[in-house]
Amino acid sequence: MSRWAIGIDLGGTAIKAAIVQEETGILTDKTISTDKTFGTKGVIVQLAAIIAAFYRNAAEVLDPANFAGIGLGAPGAVNAELGILSYPPNLPGWSVCPLLDELHECLREKENLSIRRGILENDANAAALGEAMYGAGKGFRDFFLVTLGTGVGGGIILNKQLYRGSKGTAGEIGFIIIDFTGSGFHSGIRGTLEGFIGKEGIVKLARQMIEENPLGSSLSRLCDNDYANLSPRHLERAAREGDELSLKIWHRVGSILGVGLANVTVIMDIRKFVLGGGISAAGNLIIDPALEQFRLSTLPSMHEGLELVPALLGNKAGVYGAAALCFD
Repeated sequence: MSRWAIGIDLGGTAIKAAIVQEETGILTDKTISTDKTFGTKGVIVQLAAIIAAFYRNAAEVLDPANFAGIGLGAPGAVNAELGILSYPPNLPGWSVCPLLDELHECLREKENLSIRRGILENDANAAALGEAMYGAGKGFRDFFLVTLGTGVGGGIILNKQLYRGSKGTAGEIGFIIIDFTGSGFHSGIRGTLEGFIGKEGIVKLARQMIEENPLGSSLSRLCDNDYANLSPRHLERAAREGDELSLKIWHRVGSILGVGLANVTVIMDIRKFVLGGGISAAGNLIIDPALEQFRLSTLPSMHEGLELVPALLGNKAGVYGAAALCFD
């Protein structure tokens, strides 16, 4: 029978969990709010509770002998070999945490459950593996996943395998430098891709362009005449309604992304890109200018086989990939 695993996607806002069967995909899933009130220990108790409930329910209908383990995707720097998570963003009070060891201990003490295998991975890497096995990357041997959301993340698949690098930080495309003299900073580094086209960067760019073009935009109406409320969703809606300024903003965002993708191809000769994350819902508003700028920023010999496609798994890519870690 098919192997099955529990996939967990730990985020600062929500914890997503799923039971995933290797051949068929998600059987059941659940999302709960991340309770950061009690810091690291409180979140680990949450994780243990949802894992124990999922395991016991699944074991009634699935063969426990085919249970492949728990896969956990988390933000921040990950030492996959030791199961250590360091300084995850959006989880206040966390520093360096031996997450897997503490999770296994909590499962034993509070849930009377011993799980024989657990794997920890960076959340963007997990999402890349999810798209590789179940989503838009299934047909690609090599590809780069780019996630556009609050931040800009990435994961690398080479020869159908996740590539982590020597210290587990490969794929951090958000830290590619676009303009080392730029005014914006991200994590203390000037001019990064994330600083320009992370969520805050996009809104900042939009406000700057609105100030330069104060007339003739429907954005004011969409955000109730208060640009403090401006969001990428407003920009997307306005652009799809034909608002010229919003279209220019997205063209700029896509062009910046295209420079980042060009840098990846120049270094790694990867020609396939999968675009995910909440902001990727803008679709061709981003993709078309990204491809245009990519071609302007690379040699013609680097254009053959180029593809930039939307991710297919949405916000479930992380749990798919986390579980897939156990099937590898």
